[in-house]
Amino acid sequence: MHQIQTWTQLGSFMASAMFIYAMFMRLFPPPLQARLRRYTNKFTALVYPYIRITFHEFTGERLMKSEAYTAIQTYLSEHSSQRATRLKAEVVKVKDTHTPLILSMDDNEEIIQEFQGVKVWWGSYKSTPKTNTFSWYPSSDERRYYKLTFHKRYRALITESYLKHVMEEAKVIEMKNRQLKLYTNSRTKWSHVAFEHPATFETLAMKPKKKQDIINDLMRFKSGKGYYAKVGKAWKRGYLLYGPPGTGKSTMIAAMAHFMNYDVYDLELTAVKDNSDLRKLLINTSSKSIIVIEDIDCSLDLTGQRKKKKEKVEGKEIKSSSKRGDEEDDDVGSKVTLSGLLNVVDGIWSACGGERIMVFTTNFVEKLDPALIRRGRMDKHIELTYCCYETFKVLAKNYLDIESHHLFSTIEKLLEETKMTPADVAENLMPKSHDEEVESCLHSLIEALEMSKEDAQKKKEEKQRKESNTVESCLHSLIQGQGMSKEDAQKKKEETQRKESNVQGSEPSEKLGEGMEENGVIN
Repeated sequence: MHQIQTWTQLGSFMASAMFIYAMFMRLFPPPLQARLRRYTNKFTALVYPYIRITFHEFTGERLMKSEAYTAIQTYLSEHSSQRATRLKAEVVKVKDTHTPLILSMDDNEEIIQEFQGVKVWWGSYKSTPKTNTFSWYPSSDERRYYKLTFHKRYRALITESYLKHVMEEAKVIEMKNRQLKLYTNSRTKWSHVAFEHPATFETLAMKPKKKQDIINDLMRFKSGKGYYAKVGKAWKRGYLLYGPPGTGKSTMIAAMAHFMNYDVYDLELTAVKDNSDLRKLLINTSSKSIIVIEDIDCSLDLTGQRKKKKEKVEGKEIKSSSKRGDEEDDDVGSKVTLSGLLNVVDGIWSACGGERIMVFTTNFVEKLDPALIRRGRMDKHIELTYCCYETFKVLAKNYLDIESHHLFSTIEKLLEETKMTPADVAENLMPKSHDEEVESCLHSLIEALEMSKEDAQKKKEEKQRKESNTVESCLHSLIQGQGMSKEDAQKKKEETQRKESNVQGSEPSEKLGEGMEENGVIN
């Protein structure tokens, strides 16, 4: 009976306290509430012997993710699995690991740790701003944070030694559980998946000399922190990869990521609303990363001149209904400008963070604005072109595990006479069944090369036929306009064809001369 009365009194007290708090929040203005809280906190500090330190996920008005928060998250993922009662699990795919699952504290969970005999309390929390809307999905404005609590007599030990210990151990744990990530962007945020592309420089089909030159350049960049600081440049480097489709631009990026052990950020410009959001995305990229904009010539109209076509009727300009629809699309679409992108690549904002590589890819380098790809922004221009014999030998080693064959000489000759991308060569080399022989795959490639050569010859003949028809049409018009005889017109035609034949006959020698000049041999 006495216990029931106690619970009744406690319930009555709680109800009264909640009523008083509600009246306080309703009747007292916010400035007065803040002042009363300050005095309350001062009074509580006199009798409450514990200190609390909060580590928020984002700093600087949510512009940048806190390195301290990330380090604590990594540290607690290693030390909370044996103590916490509610955990979050994440699968990692790291070579030579016996623990594919990484466990970390769930939201609103607490654990107790000891450091040099001193107890500390870690808590993982989140707060959600109040809104008038309801949704089943998590809010994008959720703010997560960790809270560290300890006795005030150990302030010096915790702030000077323990937190330093946490940061150092977090680096060791991160290296042990290191997994490359592939990021993609929404308007202002990144999300990621595991980066599992298998390409490396060992399997990359490219001339060995050119490949080694790229590797040396990457190694110089990775070890060049002091040099970049000395010359006063941001620690970043730009690469422009250009060439026809299927020549290995994306494969090159994957090989660079594995060689450098860098994460990859695939930046989709069409998903970014404006230049401000583009800067936010850049700030939230980590160091040791490759930021990629693929097919930049197709991503956006970066000339800054968005042309508005208009129809003119009776001397007055009117806009069609379809054009109005296009303008509405422009209003809700991306408004990233060329100047905004240049500022990200090479302006003041590009210096936020360090050890970053920026990669642009394009199929048509001539379409890009010269300001975008000048030296200093895109420091190294790498042309990835059609398959040559050296590239073929790398592919033959990868796909067929052979380094020589009596058919190689035939393939070498055909590769000199026709254009085929490494992707097409690889497809023909790949065995179509488990029992397909090496020679069968090589014959398949030879047939494809011969067919490509024939197609190219047919296109060339068709082009010449069209040009000949054009000449005849012009001569016919000339006869009618000037009253020339058929004999004179025929002579004119033969003279024109003879000139074209002389021009075509000189082209191979010119190309040969150009090739010799490139190799340092001048006749």
